[in-house]
Amino acid sequence: MNALTQPKLSLEAYLAWEEDQPERHEFHRGEVFAMVGGRRAHGRVVSNLNRRLSEALDGSPCQVFAETMKVQIADDTVLYPDVFVTCDKADLATDRIFTAPTLVIEVLSPSTQGYDRSQKFALYRRIPALQEYILVDPDTRRVEGFRRRADGLWVLHDMSDGDTLEAAGLGLRVPLAEVFAGIEPPPEA
Repeated sequence: MNALTQPKLSLEAYLAWEEDQPERHEFHRGEVFAMVGGRRAHGRVVSNLNRRLSEALDGSPCQVFAETMKVQIADDTVLYPDVFVTCDKADLATDRIFTAPTLVIEVLSPSTQGYDRSQKFALYRRIPALQEYILVDPDTRRVEGFRRRADGLWVLHDMSDGDTLEAAGLGLRVPLAEVFAGIEPPPEA
């Protein structure tokens, strides 16, 4: 991600500025980063996850949001997760900025995969309510979940060789065939 060339902004200035922008921009420590447009496979996976998770959570105290909703982390960071679930009453009453997702899913693309795996994950780990962070790669069909244990440590759960994406903290299971529906499988090696 490349910062836009402009003076550093306060959180309040960023939020006011972002309201008037046609594109989405993330914010970290005064810098603003333009969000790149997604590819078809990325959009298909986000849509599939949003639909399947919404169906699974229907009637529960939790809701799913995708791509256009902001998650604020402390006073210095605002991100746009691809998909997230929150069960927090304050989050469910807000119109614009969420602060307590339980689950965040990022759909990887070649240009952002390193950032999503490292710096972005480090930022999300600052959210006390976050219990799971899942990375989905539509190109390789890999699904890796990180779950926070009771002692605060994060443990990798590689779901790539299974047949289900599982968000255990919420009791959610989505068949990988449904996660990747509408996307051609990678060519055989």
